[in-house]
Amino acid sequence: MKKILIADDEHKIIMTLEYAFRKAGYEVFIARDGSEVLEILKTEIPDIILLDIMMPNVDGYTTLAEIRKNEAYSNIKVIFLSAKSGEGDIAQGLELGADAYVTKPYSIKKLTEQVENLIK
Repeated sequence: MKKILIADDEHKIIMTLEYAFRKAGYEVFIARDGSEVLEILKTEIPDIILLDIMMPNVDGYTTLAEIRKNEAYSNIKVIFLSAKSGEGDIAQGLELGADAYVTKPYSIKKLTEQVENLIK
């Protein structure tokens, strides 16, 4: 079964994404900030992470930088999901090693397709 880790501090976004990806056949893990992402990665290696940037404690940029430092996580695909839609924000996310950058609001259908394409 494909595994996805959803990291966001907004409850409604988590609930919507969790429902959509469970329905699509994924095992879903939830984190509400970057430190929770890093804790989950100690025991689970997802195929893909949907990562918000603006989260409490540890933000998405810092979280991705930590993920990319660890060879054990080199096959994990990461999509930033963020309300930060400036060119500089997107460039920074991709430079840090994100596989894609999706701005909020987004289409669940298109996001699901993008996830499928990335992990094929």
